[in-house]
Amino acid sequence: MELEPQESTPSREVLGTGAHSKVFPWVVFTLIFGLMMSDYMSRQVLSSVFPVLKAEWDLSDSQLAALTSVVALMVGVLALPMSLLADRWGRVRSVVLMAVLWSVATILCAAAGNYSQLLGARFLLGFGEAAYASVGMAVMLGVFAPRLHASLSGAILGAAFFGSVVGVALGGVLADRLGWRAAFLVMAAFGLCLIILFRVLVNEQRLARHAADRPISGAPASGYGRAPISSLLTNASLTCAYVGAGIQFFVSGVLLAWLPSYFNRYHDMAATDAGLAASVFVLLIGAGTVLCGVAADRFGRRRPERRWSAAIAFAGIAMASLMVGFQLANGPVQMVLIGVGAFFCSGFSGATTAVVASLSHPSIRASALGVGVLANNVFGLALGPFVVGLLSDRLGLLGALQWVPLASVVSIVVLGLGMKLYPAGLRQLALVESKASGEASSVGADTLVSPG
Repeated sequence: MELEPQESTPSREVLGTGAHSKVFPWVVFTLIFGLMMSDYMSRQVLSSVFPVLKAEWDLSDSQLAALTSVVALMVGVLALPMSLLADRWGRVRSVVLMAVLWSVATILCAAAGNYSQLLGARFLLGFGEAAYASVGMAVMLGVFAPRLHASLSGAILGAAFFGSVVGVALGGVLADRLGWRAAFLVMAAFGLCLIILFRVLVNEQRLARHAADRPISGAPASGYGRAPISSLLTNASLTCAYVGAGIQFFVSGVLLAWLPSYFNRYHDMAATDAGLAASVFVLLIGAGTVLCGVAADRFGRRRPERRWSAAIAFAGIAMASLMVGFQLANGPVQMVLIGVGAFFCSGFSGATTAVVASLSHPSIRASALGVGVLANNVFGLALGPFVVGLLSDRLGLLGALQWVPLASVVSIVVLGLGMKLYPAGLRQLALVESKASGEASSVGADTLVSPG
C-alpha cells in the first residue's frame, strides 16, 4: 500500500494529521469525548436554574418538566433519521452542524425573555443533539481497532454522565454568582471552542486514512459499497442488542431522574443536599460505564462474543444490588448497595455498543448506532422515569423503586438470546458485506468500460 508523503514538521505529527499517525485517533477520541460532555452540559444546566426560573417567571412544575422533556422527545424522534442523513451527507459535517446548533440554542436559552422563547430554544437544542451520540460514536470507532470498542464506547457514554454532573454543579455556581443567563453562555462557549478545534483537526479524508478496518467517510467507499438500511432490522442478534440495552437503560434512567426525590423524601435531606447526594451516584454511574467497558474489552479480547456475557453479568449485579438495597432500612449498608447498583447499572452499554458496531456494516454504522439511541430512549431513558412516576402515585416512590430492578430480568433474557444468535448474526453480516462489495465492484467496472 502506498502511503501519502508526510511533511517532516513536528506540528503535523503532534496533531496527528500525518498518514497513519498513532496520535490522530486519540485526538478524535478526545474531541468526541469533550463534545459529548458539552452536549450534556448544555442539556442539564437547566436543572440548576429551575428555582430561579420558577420564581422569576412564576412557572409551574409541569412547565419546568416540559423544558426537560422536549429535549428527550426530540432526541428520541430524530436520532434515527438524522443518523441516516449523516451516513450519506458526511459524518464530520454532521457533527459540526449538530454541535453548532446546540451551542447556538444554548445561547438562545440565555437570551430568552419568556417561557415560550425558552421552550423554543430547548426544542432547537434537542434538534441539535438528536444524533450526536450515534454519529460521534461512529466517527470515533472507525479509527480504533474493534478490540478497544467497548472501552472507548463506555468512555464516550460515560462522558454524558460526567457532563450532566458538571452542567448542574457549575451551572448552579455560575447562576448564584453571575445570574442564570451566564450559566447558559458559559456552556455554549465551551461547545463552540471544541467545535472549532474539531473542524480544524478532523476531516473525512484524515478519518479515511486512519480507518482501522475500512473507509468510514460519509460517502460510500468504492471498494466496499453501501449496505442496505434494512440489514439493521433483519439481523435478529442486532435487534436483541438494541432491545436488551434499551430495557436496561430503564434502570439508569430512573436513577438519574428520581434519586434526588428519593433522598429528599426518605432520607430527610433538603433539596440542595439531596441533589448533591444524587450527583455522587450519577458520578458512580459514569465511572461504572467507563470501567465496565474496559473490563468487557479485556474479557472479550480473544473471544468477542464474551462481551455479551459481560453485559449480562453487569446487569445481573446491578439488579441484585438495587433489589436488596431498596428493601433495606436507611443506613450505610443500603447506601453501599445502591452505590454498587448505580456503578453497574449502565456498565453494559460499552459492551452492547461494541456488539452493535460488530454487527453493522461500516457504511451505515452511524445509522446502526442511531437505532440504538432510539431504543435507549423509547425503552429506557424516557419510559423509565414516566412509569415510575405513575407507580409512585399508587405505591409511593420507594415502592415504585423496589420494582425497577425487575426490568433487568427482561434485559438479561433478551441479551442472552442475542448472545445465542450472535454467530448467525455475524454470518448474516458477512453476506451483506459480500453483496455490497460485489455491487460496488460492478459499478466500478461499468464506469471503466463506459464511454467518455
